[in-house]
Amino acid sequence: MEKKNDISWLDFEKIDLRVGTILEVNDFPEARKPAYQLHIDFGTEIGILKTSAQITKRYSKEELVQRQIVAIINFPKKQIGKFMSECLVLGAVGAEGDVVLLNADIKVENGTAIA
Repeated sequence: MEKKNDISWLDFEKIDLRVGTILEVNDFPEARKPAYQLHIDFGTEIGILKTSAQITKRYSKEELVQRQIVAIINFPKKQIGKFMSECLVLGAVGAEGDVVLLNADIKVENGTAIA
């Protein structure tokens, strides 16, 4: 696999990566590919943001609730059907297209920045 184009440190600093806790998970039958709708708590300063994630192959709704994840919170909002996505949950994509969510190995405060 080829390495993508290099970015500058200034480019990296523009990305706002934060830790949040998934509060609510709902089915998203309108999505083109199987996905969930997630409500994620990023702490009092940022609040609760919504997103959709194609993580149904590896995770059940029940095991996602109260799980901490890492997300980019400063992408522009994206309309997906009738649903407005407000952040992007990060994960590693396996060979079969299953996504493994990125998270902190120790629980941290919601909204903690990734440096």
